[in-house]
Amino acid sequence: MLDIAPRVRVDVDSLIAAQHDLGVCDAIWRIAPAGKADAMSAPHLPKVAGIDPAVTASPHTVAPTAVPTAASTPTSPRTAPAPAQGPAASSVIQDRLAGMVSDLTTLHELTERLARASDLTSSLQEFLRAGAALVGARRGLIVLEPSDGLGPTSTIGLGLGHADLGHIETVPRSATSYGRILDGLPDAHGGSEVLPEPGTTPGTGGGYATPVDPRHREVAARLGYAASYALPLTAEATGRLGAAVWLYDEQAEPNDRQRDLAGLYVRHASEHLARMLEVERARTSLATVAEELLPSRLPRISGVQLAARHHTGPHGGGDWYDALPLPEGALGLAVGSVTGSGPSAVAAMGRLRASLRAYAVMEGEDPVAVLSDLELLLRLTEPARSATALFAYCEPAGGPNSNGRGRKLILAGAGHTPPLLIGERRTEYVETTLSAPLGMLSCWEAPSVEIEPAPGETVLLYTDGLLRRTGDPMDRAYARLHAAAAGIPRSAREDPAAICDHILRTVLPDGEGDGPAAPADASEDIVLLAARFE
Repeated sequence: MLDIAPRVRVDVDSLIAAQHDLGVCDAIWRIAPAGKADAMSAPHLPKVAGIDPAVTASPHTVAPTAVPTAASTPTSPRTAPAPAQGPAASSVIQDRLAGMVSDLTTLHELTERLARASDLTSSLQEFLRAGAALVGARRGLIVLEPSDGLGPTSTIGLGLGHADLGHIETVPRSATSYGRILDGLPDAHGGSEVLPEPGTTPGTGGGYATPVDPRHREVAARLGYAASYALPLTAEATGRLGAAVWLYDEQAEPNDRQRDLAGLYVRHASEHLARMLEVERARTSLATVAEELLPSRLPRISGVQLAARHHTGPHGGGDWYDALPLPEGALGLAVGSVTGSGPSAVAAMGRLRASLRAYAVMEGEDPVAVLSDLELLLRLTEPARSATALFAYCEPAGGPNSNGRGRKLILAGAGHTPPLLIGERRTEYVETTLSAPLGMLSCWEAPSVEIEPAPGETVLLYTDGLLRRTGDPMDRAYARLHAAAAGIPRSAREDPAAICDHILRTVLPDGEGDGPAAPADASEDIVLLAARFE
């Protein structure tokens, strides 16, 4: 039997606390001084909301202690015998210490899972799931509404559909604890909110002393919840981020242990969400700049229908497209990709596109000359950067070389993916000549290629991001794109926008190009430019 002093205090080891991003000063799970053995062995509170309380100590029987006699025990005027300590105290201490270690391990696992979330949406979803497990709830929602007003704002539910979230939003904010947090009221700190039983008069029992808003009662009855637990999301650098609330199917509330665990987790998670919020804002700003550098609208050329799709990667890439009217009714089509990502790649993309427009207006009928001038400019002004590009010159309708059959396209590519010709009778890649990307050689030059699309056929220009996002090797990605183009429904072949949408849905694993199922190369931009000839 251990010889333990009557007053015992156990603290969380500082190394364990540091590993879990907790402070020893957070004396939440510090064991209070031990009192009498039977007081320490008192039964714990019953389970309240989903998580078992700390393991209670099994009853112990203290063996009787023999009373020392003068004959058996020598007496000393300077020493006194230490009071005997039963095994109950040590058992309780061990149980509580095991509970602390278990709680720290749980928090460590949950924070690690949160740290693995790659974007703001997945972080919010993981936060909801972890919070529900900690407070013993099954459903909940989080409202992201930064107090600085810079956005983004969103509402994400756990176990709640869009219709359910819509019903909850009809409840006045002042009638809910999380709504008062979002309104920034000084006395709004969240906590438990137990709705009274139907027909119960406020103040007569049920743990609810104030009247309940009729709309709140109606929505709660419709969705089947009887209590809630709300907490504010506050970060040190950004202030209030929003509020989270978890819903209980019955009149329940988390116990003290669950509240403490949830409070520690929310405090850590709020800082992570604040960082993800800043990342999301940066990505949004970068995507906005990239979109502004691309054409705001496509030109209207007689006999040609145009459509484009552009998906910016999360890091901001340098893929671009352009369609510009040229003198004498001609049309210029271009796609390209600048190496790198981030703001510098977006800025380089804007400069490259603007330069190509100028060269196309002056000598667009010769795509090789356009790309040669663009390569010289890139090599002189940005020697550390390379790019791929493809430019197509579409002769005006009824031109001298049309032969009455349709428009003729003259194409030249610099290390770019080959165009795809889509029609009723043929779906094939246009075999452009092999050439190096711009900025790779001291003198770039490659021959051009001429094609004659028949009426009703579509020429699809795209960047290699479309192929890389499939997650397949390049040869299989090309085959996948060809199969998707060959399988376009007849009803969609007359609309270039429908052709682009069908390609995205069929080729990409996630069907859109920026969803959660995107492969490892989801950072790639995607550009599609379709021109259908009538």
